[in-house]
Amino acid sequence: MSAPNNIYGGGGRRSAMASVDFYRRVPKDLTEATSLGAFMSVAAISVMAILFFSETLAFARTIMGTSIALDENDQPQIRLNFNITLMDLHCDFVSVDVWDTLGTNRQNVTKNIEKWQLDESGQRRIFSGRNREQREVTHEEHEETLEELHEDGEQAVELTPDTFQEFLDSHEMAFIDMYAPWCIWCQRLHPTWEKFAEEVHKVGMPVGVGKVNCVVHAQLCKDQRVMAFPTLRWYKAGEAILPDYKMDRTVAALQGYAKRKLDMEQKYKDWEQKNANSENKARMRPNAGNSRPEHPGCQVSGHLMVNRVPGNFHIEAKSVNHNLNAAMTNLTHRVNHLSFGEPITNLAPHMENTPFMRKVKRVLKQVPEEHKQFNPMDAKLYATSKFHQAYHHYIKVVSTHLNMGSSSSNSAQTFSDKDINSITVYQMLEQSQIVFYDEVNVPEARFSYDMSPMSVVVQKESRKWYDYLTSLCAIIGGTFTTLGLIDATLYKVFKPKKL
Repeated sequence: MSAPNNIYGGGGRRSAMASVDFYRRVPKDLTEATSLGAFMSVAAISVMAILFFSETLAFARTIMGTSIALDENDQPQIRLNFNITLMDLHCDFVSVDVWDTLGTNRQNVTKNIEKWQLDESGQRRIFSGRNREQREVTHEEHEETLEELHEDGEQAVELTPDTFQEFLDSHEMAFIDMYAPWCIWCQRLHPTWEKFAEEVHKVGMPVGVGKVNCVVHAQLCKDQRVMAFPTLRWYKAGEAILPDYKMDRTVAALQGYAKRKLDMEQKYKDWEQKNANSENKARMRPNAGNSRPEHPGCQVSGHLMVNRVPGNFHIEAKSVNHNLNAAMTNLTHRVNHLSFGEPITNLAPHMENTPFMRKVKRVLKQVPEEHKQFNPMDAKLYATSKFHQAYHHYIKVVSTHLNMGSSSSNSAQTFSDKDINSITVYQMLEQSQIVFYDEVNVPEARFSYDMSPMSVVVQKESRKWYDYLTSLCAIIGGTFTTLGLIDATLYKVFKPKKL
């Protein structure tokens, strides 16, 4: 008689295999279907379905994670972009200097920097060109000393607040030197100015030549807004004709300037008489040497390549031909733009559609606002209410790696700037404060920066596939087991007891 088969059928080999069966079947004849069991089964399926969809959504969703890593950027320099408006400083006196702890000390940087002269409303009026080395004017050397020139009397009249307006009223045309005795350029000009006054007197030129000591008569020079020494200013009928004279300081050059002014005025008078009744008088009017608007505002913009070490760049009032008047130097400024790295905002239209910018726009769309501190100083005004003070800014620069790819790794070194969804930008932390200067020192607007040795990594983080599968198995097994235990307990509690 043959041996009985197991429930799977087959012989002894299958019987041996069936002995390690973890999933043994219970014959249907030995099972009992109940209403409670059906209810618990529906509940189990519902719970599993809800947890399955929730887990799947969580797996599909990515979160924005941040981490701190040592900055491994090996570039020796970083680009610094700036656009700053000086509200009360002429472009002729604006100097951009750079200093850092490696010993870099560049004065009046000219490369990649532009200047615009502004009008009284702050709008760009005159393009002052790319920043360039200031031209040194020619000074004339004289055999006679100033004392020897004064032996026969002073032709350049020394003016005071009481005589200044009277002098202008008595001379239709006047040329005045506003100086400070301690100024080296003023000292070199004194003999030339006296000799120029003598030549004017000798040839009978209808020009009054005067001079004002701005140390003794400081308020008068403040009223005339003298920003540098020496200031050589032409007056017509008591009104200052701007811009001031800034050419060579020789007797011949000064005489030539005065003659040109007189010739222009004479041409204007001749034209006035000739066209007294002309209908096109306004349209045909020649330039009579009248003053043109000369608001002392300047917009300076461009970029610098600075070393990745602590340093600063500062905007200072400086001139190779003048000594600045510290009492009239106002460094009130507006930061239109300041950032580090390749510019990604405030770009010209032709730069908006470059491959790099398309990549930047794609990445930045996905970055939270709290990680976009690329230019926190933009459009801020830093006004000083008094002279002898200026704002100093302290900036901490932090490299920020933005990885908006689908990488699920938490490592900070799993991508590079060559990745299609990865870029490196620089965030800034900024503090500003007013610094007070001694009366003899010229203020400067200083921007000190320091590179952080650490970098911030901002990247998308998602769960690994095996983590997702493990969670699904846990959901199915855990739900089935838990509700099975509940079902067994309830069955025992509510099962009718046998009599």
